[in-house]
Amino acid sequence: MPWRKLGRIYMPDGQRGWAQSHASVPIADHVAEDRYRIYFTTRDGRNRSHVGWCEININKPEQVLAESEDPVLAPGKLGAFDMDGVMASTMVRFGEERRLYYIGWNRAFGVPFRNCIGLAVRQTADGPFERLFDGPVLDRGPSDPYFLASHDIVVDGASWHIWYLSGLDWIPGDPPGSTYNLRYAVSEDGITWQRHGTVAVDFAHRNEIAIARPTVVRDGDLWRMWYCYRGTNFPYRIGYAESDDAVTWTRRDASAGIVASETGWDNEMVCYPNVFDHGGQLYMLYNGNGYGASGIGLAILE
Repeated sequence: MPWRKLGRIYMPDGQRGWAQSHASVPIADHVAEDRYRIYFTTRDGRNRSHVGWCEININKPEQVLAESEDPVLAPGKLGAFDMDGVMASTMVRFGEERRLYYIGWNRAFGVPFRNCIGLAVRQTADGPFERLFDGPVLDRGPSDPYFLASHDIVVDGASWHIWYLSGLDWIPGDPPGSTYNLRYAVSEDGITWQRHGTVAVDFAHRNEIAIARPTVVRDGDLWRMWYCYRGTNFPYRIGYAESDDAVTWTRRDASAGIVASETGWDNEMVCYPNVFDHGGQLYMLYNGNGYGASGIGLAILE
């Protein structure tokens, strides 16, 4: 399944205070016809993350048609789970609503951060995104004791499926490092989740310590997932897995079809994929070097 890279399509120019650097974890949201709004996460001068967007024509993706002057989601209230930053991870259309599920960041003592999953909702096409709760919809618990982060959600009939990053441990160091894999939970409403520590995608490579940002597409009876993984001695790469039931996955990373380039903005790593269908053709948004510091790229499945 080779992906043909169409090139880098966006990176912030640093002219906005809330968007000094990065365009991480991109999400494609269809606007109309061939127009897409791409949501992404930036960092300000204090390294706090905000969510913004740009718009492109999928047939001319190198031309930015519009971009947000202000963030659609900014760090939350004092003491809240997202007071130190927000990072969009997936968008779900539910009736007229757009549900933006995101990662909330807290600074921590002893370890660099604590993460969990929040929800903001836009009720109308031109309305703002507003937090549904001051608290998270998925937080630490018995089966996820350390932190939760990047995720994807697919609504299939009456079931809301989520695949999410779950922290496994902290590795001593200065600062401590983290290790994590992907887990699965299900819901009837996208708010209250049933989780039992079910591992969706686990480690398969020597020295692998981290699996992140799943993106899932249902293809008939087959569920297909792309994600990124890294190890102690190699940077993020994009992997691929398949499932018959959305719960149990078989890794087939050799079939991911996309690797780092020999030169340029994505020659060190490829990460944070977002796969979407347009007109029966699959496209992938992804980040390159620096975890999104070098911008967003677009690829098409050949």
